[in-house]
Amino acid sequence: MTGIHRTTPTTDNRALGAMRRGFQLALPLLGALLLSACASNPPQQAAANNDASATNTGSDEGGYDRYETTQEAVDFLGGSAEAIAKVVDRAFAQYGRPNAIIKGEEGGGAIVVGVRYGMGEFVAKSGVNQKVYWQGPSIGWDFGGDAGRVFMLVYNLPDPELIFQRFAGVSGSAFLVGGVGMHYLRSQSIVVAPIRVGVGLRLGAGVGYIQFTQEKSYNPF
Repeated sequence: MTGIHRTTPTTDNRALGAMRRGFQLALPLLGALLLSACASNPPQQAAANNDASATNTGSDEGGYDRYETTQEAVDFLGGSAEAIAKVVDRAFAQYGRPNAIIKGEEGGGAIVVGVRYGMGEFVAKSGVNQKVYWQGPSIGWDFGGDAGRVFMLVYNLPDPELIFQRFAGVSGSAFLVGGVGMHYLRSQSIVVAPIRVGVGLRLGAGVGYIQFTQEKSYNPF
């Protein structure tokens, strides 16, 4: 007598299938993020030239000085003064004086594909003060969540209204010391350096961007 034998998918097979579906969903987002990063960032040689010009000219004239920036970051973030000072020193060594800062709060999470939302106060050295919101996706070897305060240094911003655009992450720019993390975001010659304190910094995001807006948005893209 011939019977029909049915096999029941094992837990491992189901997990493997779920992982495959996850990667299939993530691939289009990865492609979009890569295209965005290429569109927002100049070639490496141009970026190096922009870094040099930012350090030697524009950012040093009329920007925030190192002492007041460090003190304000320490007061706002509430972390280790020594660690925050080292992170701020690194930004000043690479880009000179910022001509605007952003102080705010944000939160986000990730399981390979992540999101981040925030809101804060934009203050330019010229005296312009305005509310800003930001949101954006990330993809990479990135798991977990975080929430807390963020202090951003803004370089080479010729007009405060130009903050309202998309800034792509600079690959390999993450810097972490004593529980304080910083990385760089760029759009052409404008550079934004977010500084965060605490566990769950999620600096492992491989590719991503944030977009500053005048109104709150729940769409990370």
